This record gives sequence, C-alpha cells and structure tokens, in this order.
Amino acid sequence: MVVSPARKAAFEILLGVERGRAHSDDLLRGKAVAALSAQDRHLTTALVMGVLRWQIWLDQQIRAHLDRPKAKLDPEVQIALRLGAFQLLQMERIPAHAAIDESVELAKLAGHRFAARMVNAVLRKVAGASRGVAANPEAAYPDWMVDRWALSYGAETARLICTDGQTEPVTTIRVTDSRVEEELRQPGIELNSGRLLRAARIVAGGDISATAAFREGRARFQDEGSQLIAEIAGPGTSILDACAAPGGKALILAERNPKARIVACEASPQRLARLRERLTARAGHIECRLGDAAALSDVDAFDLVLADVPCSGTGTLGRNPEIRHRLKPEDFVRHSERQAAILHAALRAVPPGGRVVYSTCSLEPEENEAVVAKALKGHQAARILPMQDRIAAMSAEGILVEEAAERLTSCISPEGHLRLLPGTFGTDGFFVALLEKAGS
Repeated sequence: MVVSPARKAAFEILLGVERGRAHSDDLLRGKAVAALSAQDRHLTTALVMGVLRWQIWLDQQIRAHLDRPKAKLDPEVQIALRLGAFQLLQMERIPAHAAIDESVELAKLAGHRFAARMVNAVLRKVAGASRGVAANPEAAYPDWMVDRWALSYGAETARLICTDGQTEPVTTIRVTDSRVEEELRQPGIELNSGRLLRAARIVAGGDISATAAFREGRARFQDEGSQLIAEIAGPGTSILDACAAPGGKALILAERNPKARIVACEASPQRLARLRERLTARAGHIECRLGDAAALSDVDAFDLVLADVPCSGTGTLGRNPEIRHRLKPEDFVRHSERQAAILHAALRAVPPGGRVVYSTCSLEPEENEAVVAKALKGHQAARILPMQDRIAAMSAEGILVEEAAERLTSCISPEGHLRLLPGTFGTDGFFVALLEKAGS
C-alpha cells in the first residue's frame, strides 16, 4: 500500500520532534513540506499540530486498548498509533480505512512489521469505540500545568487557556503600507483588521506566503501580541533589542524610530546569521551583534532597551504545542535565573531616565512578576512606569484600533504590568513590564 505524501511527511516531522531534533514549526517550514502540493501541505500541518496538541489525550485513548497498557512502545509505533487515532477521533472527513491502513503501513515502512499488526488491532478498537468520545481540552495538558494555572488565575480561566491552546491560532501579518495591503488583496486574499493594532491584519483566507510582498519582506507573519510588545517600547534615540532573533520586534523598532541607532543582539551564531540576513534586507541601519544579553558590557549606552527574554513559552502552546511535552516544573526556576540576569544587564545599559521593556510569552509568575520584583530590589533607582500612560499615548498616536486602549487597560495587573492571556485578543499570551531608571 502507498502512503500519502502528507501522512508520510507528518510521520517524519513528528518523529523528528519526538527525538528532539527540531521544533515542529521549523520542520513544517522545511524543504520537504514546501515540495508538497498545497492540499498535502495543509493536511501535513493539520496532522502534525493536531497530534502534538492532543498527544496526552490520544495516548490515553490508545493505551486503553493495549493488552499491556504500561508497555513501552517504540517511537515509530507510537507515532503511527497517534496519527491514526487523531484522524479517527478528531478528523471526521478522513475515512476510517485510510487512517488505519496508512498508519499500519507507516509502521511497516519504519521497520516494525510485527508491531504493525498491533497498530491495526488497536486502531480498529479505537474506531469502534470512537462514538461519543469527547475530548476534554484540559486532558491535553500535564496535570501539574493545569493545576498551576488554576492556582494563578482560577479554574475557569485555566479551562479557557487550555481550550485556546487546542484551537488553530489566527494568522496575523504586519502591514504598514496601504499599497502593500491592496497588493495582497489582489490574489483573493481576505484580510480583516487587527484587534489591537492598526498595522496588524488578520488573514481570513488565501495564501500570503505565495505573494511577492511576502517573499520580498514587505508583509510578514507576526502575532499581534508580539507586535504590541515592540509598540509599547516606544521612541528612543539609541535602542538595544537585547534578545532580537527572529527580528520582528527589531523591525518595528526601526520602523517607529527611523533615525535612531539600533543594536540587535543575539547569543547564537546561527540565529544571528539569520537575523542579520533578515534585518539587512529590510532595515540596513540596524547593527547586528553577537553577544549574550545576560553579559552585556554596555553601561549607560542606550536610552531604551527591549528585553524580550527567552522563556518557557507557555503563552504560545497553541502555536508551539510540543512545549507542554518537554517542560518540567523545575524549568521555571532555571529560566527565571537567566531572565533576572538579562534584566539586570538591561538596567545597567540605560542611564538615569532610560527605559527598559521586560517581556515574555510565558504565563508563569516565576518568569514574570518574580523577575521584575528581583530587579527592582537589586536596582534601587529603578521603578515601574504606569502602563496606563503608555497605552493612552499609543492610542493618541493612532497606533491602537478604536476601543483597544480600554480593553488593554483592563489587563493591567495591580503591580502595573500588562498581561495578555491566550485567547483574550486572539493573540499568544504575553507579559510586559515598563521600567525606568530614576534620574540622579
């Protein structure tokens, strides 16, 4: 039996993710997927993201039909089972025979001919028991993760976070030129207004990546919450983007501050090379620098620093579902220590009167409020700037869409930080704090 290109590609990507070779997003944008037909690309993406989002729940359904539920399965066999079960339980338009037969064939092609009989038997049982099987979004996450969200935000909000993470994120682009927007609409692409920013557009139909505007960098994919972080940073004459890759926020800083000196810093040589290539093509005046943001030697060198720090990414689980399978509770302490070091260096890099924007795409207090509190304790001259004032200024400057200022203000915490929970505005989850070093 011949396995469809989409299922074969999905199997290889899921195997790569399982073995820790790469992130699903990187593999889905790779050459192998790009060579597929548009229909096969869409199916590959749906299979990969669906399996990763529902993996914990799928494993529960599969193991209920194993003769030895606690038996350790080879990765190839496990992925063939997950692919088949996902199609049977979550994709109504896929014929059961196609889901089962091709999963069996994938196990055979991976060298597990004997186990293929087990794959066939288990998936037939799953298909027979699939009527009335309801997928609870909370069952798609580790229990400890749901419990900590319930503790931080309440049980109802935790359920909403889980539900949002199981849905396909909206596709958002940044368009600052009306001529580019008109060009994009020509091939039949449907664009809706952003929910927060006037420069954001939500793609409601069509393939942006096939357009000349996208290929030439005049339109780019960027979550609206990510765009908002760079907009909150605001004006500056000497600006540091301390953790710049992949570069979307640096491009907005350059767009809003065309005459400023801007330095984009990145610790990974490979990521720096990609960052330099991207920024040079679109904003040649940005200086790209190899360096660890936690070990910055600059003192009083910038009047604005954006510290969008590496984090657990728990605010992006709809877009990066495999994070939930890799993350452990003890990881937050490790992240927090590095984040505090970066924020400490960022505060040293600004003079009195200088500003630092600290942000993460994490929902976890250890990576957010705790890091800011530690920084304030270690820098007596630092203080929190009122987020309400910056939101009001953005509204007055025409950066925000109508009524966005009021909605954003409602998301400010008692400490003065802005938190966007997943699903609130159709964005990923973000945390932002504005800090200023007091004058001497």
